[in-house]
Amino acid sequence: MEKEVRVRFAPSPTGVLHIGGVRTALYNYLFAKKNNGKMILRIEDTDQSRYVPEAENYINESLAWCGIVPDESPLAGGPYGPYIQSERKELYKEHVNRLLEEGKAYYAFDTAEELDAMREKLKEAKANSLNYNSISRNSMKNSLTLSKEEVEQKLEAGEPYVIRIKVPPKEEIRLNDMIRGWVMVHSSTMDDKVLMKSDGMPTYHLANVVDDYLMKISHVIRGEEWLPSAPLHVLLYQYLGWEDSMPKFAHLPLLLKPDGNGKLSKRDAQKHGFPIFPLEWKVKDEDSELKGFREEGYLRDAFVNFLAFLGWNPGTEEEIFSLEQLIEEFSIERINKSGAKFDIQKAIWFNQQYIRKQPIELLASNVSRLAKEAGFDCSPEKALAIADLLRERIDLIPELLEKGIYFFTTPKSYDEKVIRKRWKGEAKNVLTYFAESLNATDQETSDGFQEKLNAAAEKNNVGAGSVMQLLRVAVSGEQGGPDLMKIMEILGTQETVSRIYSAMTEFDKIINDAR
Repeated sequence: MEKEVRVRFAPSPTGVLHIGGVRTALYNYLFAKKNNGKMILRIEDTDQSRYVPEAENYINESLAWCGIVPDESPLAGGPYGPYIQSERKELYKEHVNRLLEEGKAYYAFDTAEELDAMREKLKEAKANSLNYNSISRNSMKNSLTLSKEEVEQKLEAGEPYVIRIKVPPKEEIRLNDMIRGWVMVHSSTMDDKVLMKSDGMPTYHLANVVDDYLMKISHVIRGEEWLPSAPLHVLLYQYLGWEDSMPKFAHLPLLLKPDGNGKLSKRDAQKHGFPIFPLEWKVKDEDSELKGFREEGYLRDAFVNFLAFLGWNPGTEEEIFSLEQLIEEFSIERINKSGAKFDIQKAIWFNQQYIRKQPIELLASNVSRLAKEAGFDCSPEKALAIADLLRERIDLIPELLEKGIYFFTTPKSYDEKVIRKRWKGEAKNVLTYFAESLNATDQETSDGFQEKLNAAAEKNNVGAGSVMQLLRVAVSGEQGGPDLMKIMEILGTQETVSRIYSAMTEFDKIINDAR
């Protein structure tokens, strides 16, 4: 019987969830769904010193926004809970005690100063490794060098200690990574990593191996930064007698800076003004916030599509995939080994494509929301018309208001370059005649506006095109934009007339001031 596919996303609630973490969650989700398996969300809060209370909610909300719904989690529950590591402490103690009893782990009582002194001594001796390992541990203060009585005395006295794994001195440890192939490490290069900290909490190394085994995880899909730790985890599976149940590993490529030089960081995002977090995050004790894709105006489906292509491709020229299509096409074999450059322009391109194919009613609901937030009234009919007119001209959702602000408020300024070039006698006569002809109608259509403008231009023996840019500036304050006749139809006849008269007065002032 084939083993059920069970994967896990196991973030630490120590702060904001980086886009690299969201990609890891997405790949786990796609792999699970493609293989009729389950995805587990597990909160790895073993580092209590860095725990941020709001972070867990942020993780849940981020995954929900992306449409990544775990089958088992702290919220959903499941048969292998609890799914928060701090609630599983007794399980870890049970397994670390077993390692102690079998001589595969040991107590270490070294102070921070003693550890520093050890590294300095090794550095002076020009040792190949500064690790606490099979050689250096023999001169340190641990249960391998102390007598049984001394160890018991220290434990009874409550002296601080950690529990370290006892790495064998001369072994080759191997694992077959699904992305990178065979990885081989000699144990002499490995550290006797801490398994249990002085506060009684396990480290990531012990906790994730124990939890993956007990939760029947079949595949561990995680970031490349964990690849150096993978041999240690393989060794733990061997020590605990779980080698036959060891999951398959897949270590994902790094997300790189836009220029490809180095890992993408929060500093890069702040420097260049683009988001690298799914949702915005208010920085504690600072009057600032980190930008989020959602709040910056990226559609969920566009963000997920963009994210999937950061390190994976379907092997075809096709780029637009729904979440369901990504599930169908996804495979570990198509994940790249090399790092993926973060390209914000590509993210914007994806967003453009999704905005253009989004149902107009959804875009209109965003127009209504943005207008309301800015204190403007906007009828459903007006919102629909604005959304239809602007959808081909925006990259991000907030631009529905930013690029269409003239639909809600009279221009506060006008493009003076256009006015100085074109505000001449004929133009003034055409706009005056045009405005007067509009006064006779209650509500004009875009075709009607065009007919009346043509008639006004013809009466003054000029082409309508010669005043079109001036009229646009009068109505919107800008020299470019969508179909002007449709803009005026949305504004309404009387508002259009009012704006033309006000603008002509301002145009005269601008020309007079320039003389």
